[in-house]
Amino acid sequence: MPVKREPPQLLKQRLHYRGRKFDFEVNRLRLPNGVEGDWECIRHPGGALAVPVTPEGKLVLVRQYRFAIQGRLLEFPAGTVEPSEDPAATIKREIEEETGYRAHKWQKLGEFFLAPGYSDEIIYAFLAQELEILEKPPLQDDDEDIETVLLTPQELEQAILEGEPVDAKSISSFLLAKPFLN
Repeated sequence: MPVKREPPQLLKQRLHYRGRKFDFEVNRLRLPNGVEGDWECIRHPGGALAVPVTPEGKLVLVRQYRFAIQGRLLEFPAGTVEPSEDPAATIKREIEEETGYRAHKWQKLGEFFLAPGYSDEIIYAFLAQELEILEKPPLQDDDEDIETVLLTPQELEQAILEGEPVDAKSISSFLLAKPFLN
């Protein structure tokens, strides 16, 4: 169900920075309830994520270095939606680049906001099935440091419960995919 939009009144744009993947802004706003103040927001084009499942029922994840946390996270493959790009096209490209797999069956699982307290980023989650390993996978982006990891759904759930570093979009998407996993 889409969010009912209630835009605030922009009183003054104080700062706007255009980055490579997202924009950052600080604005003086009047909220729908009449409260005025300064709010920071990351404007993001959105991301697409796949929960890939091999024919044997294993989940394909990546362990990826993330500079912001100075460490590696276990994640499902995902990528930023490019301008004018359909999220389904985004994830079909990203799954091949990040894992070396191609999916022949796709199903939309849902969409959700990642961190609505400070960002408008939305994640589009898909179930990817009927996987094949590519003979010559595309090259990873230069800034990606990724290792492919295969886990059963039970192993992933155990890793999450034991506190292994897993990002929130992957945990949320795993929950959406669970009814479709054997």
